[in-house]
Amino acid sequence: MADMDDGRQVRPTETINITVLRSRHLKGSKGDVLTSHVKAEFGTTSLGESAKIESSGDTAAEYNFNCNVQCDFDGPEGLDSIAHKPVLLTVIEVLPKEKKQKEEKTVVLGQCTVDLLPLLRGEIRHKATLALHPVVGSPLENLPSDLPKPELDILVTVQSPLLYEENLADTNLLRVTVESAFSLPDPWTPTPAPQFNYTVTLPLPVTAEKEVPVVFANGLLKPGQEKEPPQKKWMTVPNAQSGASFIPDSFLTASSYDEEDGDFRTKEDRSFRVEAESEKPKVVWNVERRCYLEQGAVTSFQNKIAMSRVWPVEIMRTPIPQASKGKGKKHLTPAPSAMHLGRASISSVTSMVYSMERDDDVPASFHGVAYVDMAPLLYPGVKKIRGAYKVMAFNEHEVFEKTKRTGGVAQEAARIASGLSRSTATPAKASKDGKEGKPKEGGKKPSTTKAADGSSSDMADQQAPPNLEGQQYVEARSYLILEFVLDKPLVPKRPPEELAKKVAEYIPPRPLFPRRTNGAQRAVEDFHTQVAGVANLLLDEFRELFGEEFIPGQETPDPRKLEERRKKLIYELNTSGKYFAFKEQLKHAVVKIVREKYLKTTAFASKEELQAFLSELYVYLVDQMHVGLSKVVSLEDQAPVPEPLTDSAQLKHFAREAEVNENFQLAERYYQERLARNRSDPDHWFDYGCFCLLTGNHAKAEECFKETVSIDQQHLPGLLLYGIVSAMEERHEMAETFFENATCVESDNVVAWTLLGLFYDGLGNDIRAEMAFSEANKLNVQAAIHKRDEEKAAMRRAHEEEGRTSVSDAGEREEGTPRESGEDVLSVPKVMETAATPTGDGAGAAAAAAAASVPPGSVKSSSSVAGSAKKGSVINQEKHGSQPAESVASRREGEGEGSRHSTPEVVREPTPVPSTSVYMQAVEFLLEVKATKFAERALAHELLAKGGGPSAEYNVALARLHMQKKEYADAEACLKEATSMDFQNPDAWAMTGHLNYMRGDMAVAKDCYDRTLSFVRDAQDTHAIYLRLASICLQDAEFEKAKNTFLLACKHSPSCVSWLGVGIACYRLGELSEAEDALSEANILNNADPEVWGYLSLVCLQTGRQLEAEQAYKYAIKVGLHDEGLMSEIHDMQQTVGFGDPSF
Repeated sequence: MADMDDGRQVRPTETINITVLRSRHLKGSKGDVLTSHVKAEFGTTSLGESAKIESSGDTAAEYNFNCNVQCDFDGPEGLDSIAHKPVLLTVIEVLPKEKKQKEEKTVVLGQCTVDLLPLLRGEIRHKATLALHPVVGSPLENLPSDLPKPELDILVTVQSPLLYEENLADTNLLRVTVESAFSLPDPWTPTPAPQFNYTVTLPLPVTAEKEVPVVFANGLLKPGQEKEPPQKKWMTVPNAQSGASFIPDSFLTASSYDEEDGDFRTKEDRSFRVEAESEKPKVVWNVERRCYLEQGAVTSFQNKIAMSRVWPVEIMRTPIPQASKGKGKKHLTPAPSAMHLGRASISSVTSMVYSMERDDDVPASFHGVAYVDMAPLLYPGVKKIRGAYKVMAFNEHEVFEKTKRTGGVAQEAARIASGLSRSTATPAKASKDGKEGKPKEGGKKPSTTKAADGSSSDMADQQAPPNLEGQQYVEARSYLILEFVLDKPLVPKRPPEELAKKVAEYIPPRPLFPRRTNGAQRAVEDFHTQVAGVANLLLDEFRELFGEEFIPGQETPDPRKLEERRKKLIYELNTSGKYFAFKEQLKHAVVKIVREKYLKTTAFASKEELQAFLSELYVYLVDQMHVGLSKVVSLEDQAPVPEPLTDSAQLKHFAREAEVNENFQLAERYYQERLARNRSDPDHWFDYGCFCLLTGNHAKAEECFKETVSIDQQHLPGLLLYGIVSAMEERHEMAETFFENATCVESDNVVAWTLLGLFYDGLGNDIRAEMAFSEANKLNVQAAIHKRDEEKAAMRRAHEEEGRTSVSDAGEREEGTPRESGEDVLSVPKVMETAATPTGDGAGAAAAAAAASVPPGSVKSSSSVAGSAKKGSVINQEKHGSQPAESVASRREGEGEGSRHSTPEVVREPTPVPSTSVYMQAVEFLLEVKATKFAERALAHELLAKGGGPSAEYNVALARLHMQKKEYADAEACLKEATSMDFQNPDAWAMTGHLNYMRGDMAVAKDCYDRTLSFVRDAQDTHAIYLRLASICLQDAEFEKAKNTFLLACKHSPSCVSWLGVGIACYRLGELSEAEDALSEANILNNADPEVWGYLSLVCLQTGRQLEAEQAYKYAIKVGLHDEGLMSEIHDMQQTVGFGDPSF
């Protein structure tokens, strides 16, 4: 093979050996003893015949026949032929000669096909036993069912794998199956002798730039009542008969209409499809075409689907070629040999049997097109789509609008289909008056130039006559059953995350709380304790006032003096406020008695009812007061108040969660609780200020940022945000002070310099803005270099841990042995003394790039390596210490001459390009802190920056900005652009889901969330995705999925909302114990959530716990349960069980 222009050499041709070992259970025309041989074919090429072997019913025919097929790698056509062409084996019986018979007579016994697909999966040896399918008229055709079936043993071997592991990971195999066409136009009626060839074709990529038409010809027009075997046929086995034309173990899949992906799957279409598929004529193909997709073709296939979603599949009718006489006939010539599978033309890729002179177009009529929505193949983990696709009239302008393709492949397909026809005659030239010559749409030559704009395509549409025959597809509601199956999904799906069987396993261990029973008995005991406590305090006051007047042994004073002491004590208690303090101390205990003993939680209907209740209560309290005073009670230590179970980070998480749910009141409460716990933490003030920016309270936000900076004058985010708020209020001098102070606090911070540049740009100070942006870009490049160095250091440490030898032996150094694969060619710049020869800049980098760019199936040519070495490039040899022979010789020569001409040479690595621009880093920070005005400026600079532009990340960030500003229409446009640029961007799909969730389109939102969570790469905020997806599942009554999704949220970042969701889902599933565990955990994280108390009340009602049900219901009312549906459900359950509402 000759070297290619880029210095790569094509992999040598690989020989595939097919060995037919033996056949068993054969039966001849004249008994069990027979003489037979095997004939092998590959496509239209004969691979040879075996020797004639005698056998009997008990003795196998040992053929041991070898044949081979050559497969080269000069393009993907060779591997594609291996994918879809089998080797056809025909067993032929040789009859004994009779008298006066010159030639031997033969009878074809049966056929089978050898599938070469295992070789494309990396196998080098494949052994199989194949069933021999009898042909019509064969002695094997009517064998009794109790006799063993005839079979062949074959062995397929190859010296080296056709695809190595690294190639298998990048390539794919697409199976396209065309089953049948139904609800056909009225002129299509079955006839005893076929008059037309029915063809389906579609373009498929074979490389990154090239597409070829795949043609399904020879469709059979049959009545609707005729049944077909549910097995797929080979596409390119022209000499196969009977069962050999079917692909072994490959059957048509029957699926319900709901599981299909096509156009006719609604309930209204079912009766129409049943009638069309059982009563009306149909065209049957049932053919599968396997298409090998190399890495470039896979990428091209993905990008085309992402760009236009739909894929055109054309259908047409052409006349069967008839023998013609006279002057203008076309000549049939056999196709070139296909045994050597090299770089093929389009006709060889599509297995064209005959090649024809292309003086005239093959007439095609009824030119239609089905638009197949391929977008589901871009869903993570999806490998198959199948459905009934509506056939439309072919129109070039419509095809361009929907698929971004100019023209069609119908004429090329018609030529190929005409060649694939089994007729041995040449198609006659259609006359101008012929029926098949009238429609010109199908007979047009495909356009070779793409339309520059919409106007050119409109002009083409105006010049084209209307496709009247194609319109009959629309009137008849014709449709095609198509199936597309990939070996590997285009977008990988992450494996499902395992969840624990019990909810309690996700609840962290906590210290036991002191048991506090809040029943009526406990309330009375608390009242006794409080009475005793107040009595002791009163005694202390009395002793302080009158203690000196008491003398041991003194008689009791007269009643008047006792009355004076009583009045004086009451006066002191009232004037000092202690009386009200004692009353408040008793008040709580009295309230508990009212609630727990008398179960009074609602207002009284009348004053009389109130008065009667107060009288009854007074009598009871006086009696209990005497009981309490009669006891000797000492003041006991109160149980210690437990430490809060939520820390600052959790409170911030809860607040952000409330922001996402647009519950700003709850979010503000969490932020204020953080401040109440620690007002000296600048982060608490900063986060609260960002929340105020989100809600539009700029004055309070400024106060918070000011407090942040006053606590910590080097708090960088606080300095930046105070500068932003000052700039928004047009206090430019103060803003400049804080921005510059931020760059002084962290002089290597990219975001600080970028925001300073944006500030100066807003003022029109171009010089200072350019200075700040230049500094930010310099720091960004330095960060990229530092990251690269860290990665290399990590790789070096990994190599050292694996025990790699660092220095090779002297012999390898002298011979310049190349280093092991996997080492970094340019790991560390190294200074070496070499001969003073002229060198090209970046030669080492070029050599490294050439070494790293070897594609699958190719090997690097020795001439390119030698050429790189001759240029004098210095390559780091740190691992093995080996040096190129020329460098060693030059160094030795220089040493002999005193090194007069030796100079140190440094190999410089190319400067890495930062993965993210300075503006996008600033945008990420600004969107996080809700500084929308500065975010708009940064996005504008990103759009105009060199090397920037509307990338997928840019459109996602712009969509986030529009959503923060409630501009949903603009956000939707940005997200559509983002998903078309990068259909595997999880943030784009997550934002699309959020957008539809806010709009109330839950079905679309659910689909987007499911897709986002299926990606291997995580979105930025998976917690919000889990919560919203699970809430949609709750609304759709998918309680098991809702439970699992809420549990995933609890597993990664638990919150009251996530545990509440688990509790609701478990309650709806009837898992009351699990529901109680989840609701209790939610109550611990937030004991002021009314829904949690409401569902706890329901659980207690279901489990028959009256006291707890009443308490949970009481607290639900207290904290403000306003969900009418939940309230109604609680009331219904209370009426069912007969308790739970103290007001009854």
